Amino acid sequence: MFVDSHCHLNFPELASQLPQIRQAMAAAQVDRALCICTTMEEFPAVHGLATAYDNFWATVGVHPDTEDMAEPSVQDLLERAVLPRVVAIGETGLDYYGMEDRKGGRSIADLEWQRERFRTHIRAARACGKPLVIHTRSASGDTLAILREEGEDGAGNRAGGVFHCFTETAEVARAALDLGYYISFSGIITFKNAQDLRDVAAFVPMDRLLIETDSPYLAPVPYRGKTNNPSYVPFVAQQIAAIRGLPVQEVARATSRNFERLFLQGGAA
Repeated sequence: MFVDSHCHLNFPELASQLPQIRQAMAAAQVDRALCICTTMEEFPAVHGLATAYDNFWATVGVHPDTEDMAEPSVQDLLERAVLPRVVAIGETGLDYYGMEDRKGGRSIADLEWQRERFRTHIRAARACGKPLVIHTRSASGDTLAILREEGEDGAGNRAGGVFHCFTETAEVARAALDLGYYISFSGIITFKNAQDLRDVAAFVPMDRLLIETDSPYLAPVPYRGKTNNPSYVPFVAQQIAAIRGLPVQEVARATSRNFERLFLQGGAA
């Protein structure tokens, strides 16, 4: 019934518990999950999950905040994108959050390598016709600008994709929707201080909405602070159902259809 559109099941804290997690998923009626790649080095493990289990799929990409790892070319991404059960490019995007603390005091201008990496992923996605999984944090202006510059303007012949773990404003959501992208919400929308984000979740059309855990991070209430896993994604659906005054089954059906349309049927909105 439910689909977790973004999780990291290859990360050690989840990989070591995979049989138990799969049992918990089944009990929670979470019948599918998309396993997200964050480095080229981890791609074999992520792809291995997708080929070992018929209800898992994989992406290929390098997270925008990753340094000192293999830098992919368009060709590197394309070679992996054609492998069985690889359905998207990413996660990719821009992350400018806490530059002074996390990036040795560098400025936004010093992060040109992130912007070039993002362009590489967009070009690969457009070349292979698979959607982008986009991470943007404290960088929405540049994220949207680069998408437009690379041809992702909402017109035909584009990659499309999803802004995952959305935490931006309604204005950013509207701009992403105008470009033809989906919006995915995580357990953050269950947090007490996330009313602004709940307001955005109320605004996004049901046919452009996805749910995710981003596990092992961001466990929803009532598990906040614990290790997250895909069996908790129904709590995200329940919050959206409460926001919109809908039965949770309707949210499950809509988000599952959206997942299929975006990732399994090869079509952006």
